Amino acid sequence: MFSPEVYRARRAVLSASFSEGLLLFVGNGESPMNYADNCYPFRQDSTFLYYFGLDQPDLAALVDVDRGQTTLFGREPTIDDVVWMGDLPSLAHRAEAAGVEDTRPPAALEDLLHEARRKGRPVHFLPPYRAETRLLLGRLLGLSPDEVTQQASEGLIQAVVAQRSIKAPEEVEEIERAVALSVKMHEAAIRMARPGLREAEVAAEVQRLAWAAGGRTAFPVIATIHGETLHNHYHGNVLSEGDLFLLDAGAETSRGYAGDLTTTFPVAPRFTERQKLIYEVVLAAYRMAVATLAPGVPNREVHFAACRAIFEGMKDLGIMKGDTEEALAAGAHALVMPHGIGHMLGLDVHDMENLGENYVGYAGEPRSTQFGLKSLRLARPLQPGFVVTVEPGVYFIPQLIDLWQAEGRHLEYINYPELTKWRDFGGVRNEEDYLITPEGARRLGPPKPQTVAEIEALRGA
Repeated sequence: MFSPEVYRARRAVLSASFSEGLLLFVGNGESPMNYADNCYPFRQDSTFLYYFGLDQPDLAALVDVDRGQTTLFGREPTIDDVVWMGDLPSLAHRAEAAGVEDTRPPAALEDLLHEARRKGRPVHFLPPYRAETRLLLGRLLGLSPDEVTQQASEGLIQAVVAQRSIKAPEEVEEIERAVALSVKMHEAAIRMARPGLREAEVAAEVQRLAWAAGGRTAFPVIATIHGETLHNHYHGNVLSEGDLFLLDAGAETSRGYAGDLTTTFPVAPRFTERQKLIYEVVLAAYRMAVATLAPGVPNREVHFAACRAIFEGMKDLGIMKGDTEEALAAGAHALVMPHGIGHMLGLDVHDMENLGENYVGYAGEPRSTQFGLKSLRLARPLQPGFVVTVEPGVYFIPQLIDLWQAEGRHLEYINYPELTKWRDFGGVRNEEDYLITPEGARRLGPPKPQTVAEIEALRGA
């Protein structure tokens, strides 16, 4: 946790956005895997972590804007808890660490909310993403599950997004710790991958390093020789000499802050000339995107800067053709770059995605429905304090190629006979994390091996 003053200050800023009412925060509970006592590793709700820092299950909090009072709700540890889990802090001790003075048992929350509703006081809460939280909110507020989703407070969503989007210095420092650990994870994978290993062995080492450092992985590891599958969580393939290996993995610190990096490297000691051609196209797109990062620049422009470099690179290889700007407007490039350039990063790897991407990444502005562009999670103008990922890629997805070719899509921009020669190539992605500063942008954490020479040097170490 940070100091109690950090959490008090965060809640004070949030409260100032409201003239009256109650702000309700429900933390996560344990989530069973296959029976009640066998649970997934606990992960606290990120917004609850942001305003209270408490990483224990079954807590809730109420900020009374009118009275300037915050109350933490939870139960005291029982002797059974101590027997099974060891000595546990009292509710008052946890509240003190979060800068909260008032504590009450869970039953008191229902009574307070019932009284608030009777008096017509507004109760602001965030949209739940877990079914059990939706049911709990429904019971507390006298709403059906559908009404809970519909009546989530747009004002609270907007206030939380505005505040959490700008990372404070202590948050940037924590994200840099996550990125530094993530770099070690990627370097370990580059060193160990060799023919005959299974993808699972590389994924296991990456996860071991995260846990051994006192953290965990921020999301399920993507460790695959089939990089053309964007979110490939299957780890059953055996590595072979001619494969490219794509690792998308990030560490999460004990305070919950995430790193997110992607590296693509050869299973052989060196890239083949064919692999190098595509890798250099992706690296050029990455550099173009990074050069575009600056305050006030819409991230949509960063996205198109990368896509422009990719399309030009594909033209040089004879895979694509025609006017670049017209092709980008038509979405022809999305055949090989079907996702966005990046997303916000913080307490979530896709920061605040549970609050709604259109609030986080579009500030309520309309979102494109065009294939590829619709997957751009962050399009709004960048601001100092934003932390964003930059992750261009080139992917040869056989099913997508076959579909577009059968439909005769974008024939004026795509040279399908030449593209077919690359059908089984796979995919390449490169990703690092950046802080937007008043002057431009700064890469967070130490640099990871990125150029062909840097990766081959580590492969040969």
